[in-house]
Amino acid sequence: MSDDRIREYCGLFGVFGTPAAAEATYNGLYAQQHRGQESAGICTTDGRRLHNHTALGLVTDVFDRQRLDALPGHAAIGHVRYSTTGSCSAVNAQPLLIQFAQGEVAVAHNGNLVNAVALRERYERRGAIFRTSSDTEVVLHLLADPRYSESDDPLANLLPQLSGAYCFLLIYADRIEAVRDPFGLRPLCLGRMRDRAWVVASETSALDIVDAAYVRDVAPGEIVTLSDAGLSSRRFSEEGAVRPAHCIFEQVYFADPSSNVFGQNVHQFRVATGRRLAIEAPAEADLVIPVPTCAMCAAQGFAEQSGLPLGRGFTVSHYAGRSFIMPTQAQRDMEVKRKLNVIKDSVRGKRLAVIEDSVVRGTTTRGKMGALREAGAREIHLRVASPPIRSPCYFGIDFPDRRQLIATGRSVEEIRDYLGVDSLAYLSLDGMLACAREQPDQYCAACFAGRSPIQVESELDKLAMERVPTAARA
Repeated sequence: MSDDRIREYCGLFGVFGTPAAAEATYNGLYAQQHRGQESAGICTTDGRRLHNHTALGLVTDVFDRQRLDALPGHAAIGHVRYSTTGSCSAVNAQPLLIQFAQGEVAVAHNGNLVNAVALRERYERRGAIFRTSSDTEVVLHLLADPRYSESDDPLANLLPQLSGAYCFLLIYADRIEAVRDPFGLRPLCLGRMRDRAWVVASETSALDIVDAAYVRDVAPGEIVTLSDAGLSSRRFSEEGAVRPAHCIFEQVYFADPSSNVFGQNVHQFRVATGRRLAIEAPAEADLVIPVPTCAMCAAQGFAEQSGLPLGRGFTVSHYAGRSFIMPTQAQRDMEVKRKLNVIKDSVRGKRLAVIEDSVVRGTTTRGKMGALREAGAREIHLRVASPPIRSPCYFGIDFPDRRQLIATGRSVEEIRDYLGVDSLAYLSLDGMLACAREQPDQYCAACFAGRSPIQVESELDKLAMERVPTAARA
């Protein structure tokens, strides 16, 4: 992961009805490590009490055999996090566990609540104390609010107060509840293990690792309850009340190629974008090479459609750190060099069609193209298997602000000149959406097109809830 790339957000996994719930959740989170690498956590129930452990680090850093054995129970939820609201700190690691008048509850969240600051300020004015800077914590305050907690269905009654993208897993002593927002912005699926335990996860790749069969997706606007009584469902938003807006970037970049997201295999979608890209923007080249690793599927499609040979121009080190956590640009550039190394004999003297999945800031993409040039590439024709990213995302993707996006205020020719390539072309928005299974109006493509399915009052700051109030500064 380089600073030029989009940072992950979060992954969810839950299981109900198996004696090794913590271990199954560990494996489910491991399969979704690509969705969040800052922190990990698991919360289990033994039918009476909740047992929670969270910490900064990868799943394998946070949990060992001793730690998993200390999490007893037949049900569990887990979370891997990249901070899209709130900083990377131990206190923000999830699941978040509280005890209130109705007992214990823990919550894990994938997405971003665009009205979290307003909700937090409302509760702070009433004297509520927040211990994190995560938008997820406002859900717990709503759940404990008597106007909801004393209603006949607290969760269903509070959810319409939230605006934004969200999938939630909540665990109580006796049950798990899984929630997906009315727009279906983020994916969430249900599966069944061989021992008949129910599983819920962000991606189907997590079902595969625990040998669970896919059953169906959690529907937009649905609450699914997993308990000793089995699976039950209710709605908090009327079906068809809003048009679905599935995040197309799940298929472009985030999800694992083995996963099925929004009813479509991610690998097949990306191969289709590569084929479409070859039709829209062919290149006179000797060799097609991907920028590892997310562009490999699109490069396959481009090569198949164009009839050009598919090769390797880079090797990837699996031991390099994550460049986006480095404090300076020089350090980030060095980390990228450690991670990606050019195969000089493969590219020397050749005209290259280089396939990327997306370009954000352009800084490290420029470095990669420069490395190919230094290795003796005769021509470099960069093809991007998605449209230019021109707008920030407020629904769970940590894009930099629009001033840092290379496509904001620049023409394709100006971007080409900055990246130092002989030609540059992006896949069109229509072309990308044509590769998706559903109709184009069923997807959120706000980062490309600027049209958001949910009204956002102003540009949001992911650290807004960490700011010292103006009155306190005076």
